[in-house]
Order: sequence, then C-alpha cells, then structure tokens
Amino acid sequence: MTPALLNITPELAASTAAKADAARALLADIAGAWSPAAFANSLGAEDMVLTDLIVKAKLPIEIFSLDTGRLPAETYELMAAVDRHYGLKLKLYFPQAEEVESYVRQHGINAFYDSVTLRKACCYARKVEPLRRALAGKRAWITGMRAEQAATRGQLATQEYDEGNGLEKFNPLAAWSEKEVWTYIKQNAVPYNALHDKFYPSIGCAPCTRAVSLGEDIRAGRWWWEAPESKECGLHVKA
Repeated sequence: MTPALLNITPELAASTAAKADAARALLADIAGAWSPAAFANSLGAEDMVLTDLIVKAKLPIEIFSLDTGRLPAETYELMAAVDRHYGLKLKLYFPQAEEVESYVRQHGINAFYDSVTLRKACCYARKVEPLRRALAGKRAWITGMRAEQAATRGQLATQEYDEGNGLEKFNPLAAWSEKEVWTYIKQNAVPYNALHDKFYPSIGCAPCTRAVSLGEDIRAGRWWWEAPESKECGLHVKA
C-alpha cells in the first residue's frame, strides 16, 4: 500500500488522528521519564511516521539507523531526503569490519541463502552487534514495530522490558494498522522509501528483500525462502 492507493475515509482519518495523538503523548513521556532514549529508524513507513512525530514535537530522543552495508539504493536516497525535509542527519552505525570480513571469508558473500543459521549469523554481524553499540548507555529503545506485521509479532506490547539489551523497549505503533500508517504519511507529506511504490511493503537489506504479490503477507518479501516463524533478524528476539 502507498498513499496513491489509499482511500482515506472519515473513520480512518479519525482513528489515525487519535492514535497519532496517543503515540505523540507516549513519545513525550518516554523523553521525560526514560532519558536517554533512542529511536532505531530502519527507514520503513512506520519509522518515518515516528520520525515525523519526534522531530515535529522537538523531543530529545536520539534517532539512529543501522547501515548494514547492503541496503538498497532507495534507502540511502531516503536518508538524504530525511536530511533535506527535517534538517536531520541520522546517526549511523556500521558493522564491525572484522566481523563481516570473517563471515564472508568463512561462509561466502551470499551464504545467508544457505540456511537460517547462516542468515541469522549475517544479521548478527550487520545488525545485532551494531544495535548493541547504539543502545549502550540508553534507558529506552523505541521501535516502529506493529503487531499485525508478522506471525512473530502477534503479541507485541506497547511497552516491554528488553532482556537482551537491558533496557525498556517501546513500540508506539503496536496497535496501528497499515492503513493508519499510510494515512498519517499522506496527510502529513512524510517522505518515504520509493520501493514502497514498487510493492515492497517491508524493506531490509537488498539481497533479503523482494516485492510482494497481491494477497501476500506484508512481510512475505523479507527472507522469502524461510518459514514465517523464523523471519526475525535477531534485533527483536527475546532473550
């Protein structure tokens, strides 16, 4: 779904406005009660909603992104658009070169296609380890996850303790629908990844992301060669 395909009914507009108010209030509470807090912006549609809310409210929440080294060109273009639109230079975290080099030398450049174990090892080097550095010293971690995105997120709470990183984790959009996300983007002229217009509802690393067909789940294009229950990168797996 994209803004061009969205029909905003009065009911949809009202539900989106109410949820945006609630998310804005929660973000303000986090900024006050859980400082220092950080928002992990993966540059998906949900994360652009949160970016818009945080920046416009001028909240003291650090916004960072993980550059895995294998992101699509369109994602880098969106990073530049975020700078132009909001005057915001995202704080980028990169993988440790030694870890990536070791993985590639031992397993191969695209070994993540060979098994779930090797895919998760790649995600660990390119995402999990950089995230731990990004969250070091923080009291709260904010994400753009939604409960209806995937089978692995069905019981997603708005607030939960993240044992692995030792801090509070907040999911302000947990109860939002996909239509509400795109309603907010359309009504507020929020920049978004151009791949969404090419039927990429969920975007990660370029080799691990494809477009989806009509009727497919919105996360079907992520690690499409795996079973749905294994489709997490390790960032959001409970310890």
